[in-house]
Amino acid sequence: MISDRRDFLKTAALGTGILATGLWACNSKRNTVPWANNYKQKFNMCAYSAPKLPVVRIGFIGLGNRGKGAVIRMAHIDGVEIKALCDKRIAGVSESQKTLSSFGLPKAKEFYGREDSWKELCKMEDIDLIYICTPWSLHTPMSVFAMEKGKHVAVEVPAAKTIDECWQLVETSEKTKRHCMMLENCCYDFFELMTLNMARQGYFGDIVHGEAAYIHTLIGMNFAKPKDDQQVDNGYTDMWRLRENMRNGNLYPTHGLGPICQTMNINRGDQMEYLTSVSTKDFQMADKANELAAQDDFYKEFARKTYRGNMNTTLVRTYKGRSIMIQHDVTSPRPYSRIHLLSGTLGMARKWPSPARIALGHHYLDETEMQEAEEKYTPEIVKRVGEMAKKVGGHGGMDFIMDWRLIDCLRNGLPLDQDVYDAALWSSIAPLSEWSVANRSNSVDVPDFTCGKWKTNLPIALTLKGGGTTEVKSLHKADASKQLNI
Repeated sequence: MISDRRDFLKTAALGTGILATGLWACNSKRNTVPWANNYKQKFNMCAYSAPKLPVVRIGFIGLGNRGKGAVIRMAHIDGVEIKALCDKRIAGVSESQKTLSSFGLPKAKEFYGREDSWKELCKMEDIDLIYICTPWSLHTPMSVFAMEKGKHVAVEVPAAKTIDECWQLVETSEKTKRHCMMLENCCYDFFELMTLNMARQGYFGDIVHGEAAYIHTLIGMNFAKPKDDQQVDNGYTDMWRLRENMRNGNLYPTHGLGPICQTMNINRGDQMEYLTSVSTKDFQMADKANELAAQDDFYKEFARKTYRGNMNTTLVRTYKGRSIMIQHDVTSPRPYSRIHLLSGTLGMARKWPSPARIALGHHYLDETEMQEAEEKYTPEIVKRVGEMAKKVGGHGGMDFIMDWRLIDCLRNGLPLDQDVYDAALWSSIAPLSEWSVANRSNSVDVPDFTCGKWKTNLPIALTLKGGGTTEVKSLHKADASKQLNI
């Protein structure tokens, strides 16, 4: 099926002059994805309960900025065995081995030094879960290979770069009945979880509109020259993230989008229908590249290139008539924001600019009313591990809540909060927006990766029913401050 789709994409590309890069041809009547409905679902992974794993044995691939923090967090969770560590650099593996030692945990098997050493890790029989924290272009190939080797997958964002890759993840997860969870940590931030619970209980009325963003000044990091390969903190290896910024669209939508989709029950009661996207011109990236190239030959390959516009704004319309705005700007000098705005028929919530606010009608809640809302609507998962999460760390604790929840679901045979359809849909915004930007912001249909099952899929559960049994180890054994909030 995957090879058939690739053949179709090549044929469609030749027939329309569009390169076969995971995008597609559009007919003259509507900007549809011509093969979106050809795939017939083999098995519905939404609400799928895999067999219980009393002990979750993990192999980590990628031990840079994100991966080494994940090792620290998982070392705090009972019912976990860290069996293998993989990175191109021996330094990344060595530092995570020190983390395991500081917890009194056994040394993990090591894989490093080769571009494909991760494949040997995926073949290990005593691993249940592959945790992937590598450059974006490797996410889908590694996830597909791991699932085909019988492993569940937790993969950093975005899970895929092209529509073809999104379908590969869906097809492989359904075929193997292995979970493929995109590690969208922002779904587990405290305000997002509380407002999700409020929405579920009708506090805002019918949700009409949502706003999401990734506004984060990263121009310095994107142009940071890597250190020697034997050092641990070498930024973005091979300048991979700077190279990604040569695409023009909403390249990193999922942090803001994930919580909005969960609140609107996207894939579970509603579905995205189409989107349109517009980008500003690039006001800074090319100038920065040219400036650095004039001073340092290292940057010459990045000079005189075309980079994405500073700000991208993408608008989505759902089948039930809701709208979602998603923005991306990692260049302009602005305070960090994911916006997280929910607007309903009775009230609204907005997280940025801080402080987070909630309103009913025309009036914001005062401090006392906000405290009362927090007491009433803070969900079980935050009450269970929220305080420990803040101590362990990882973006203020949301990373730890995400990891704890993943392990608790696997150990108790519960469905995951984020399934492969979420991974595919949220990731698809990037290539869809690229197409729209390149075509004068024409609208384009959004593929339905659930194949119509969104009409009957149930919303994710906010309770810990059947779970909540996984314990957390004390903090004195390791320094959680090593985690980088990137």
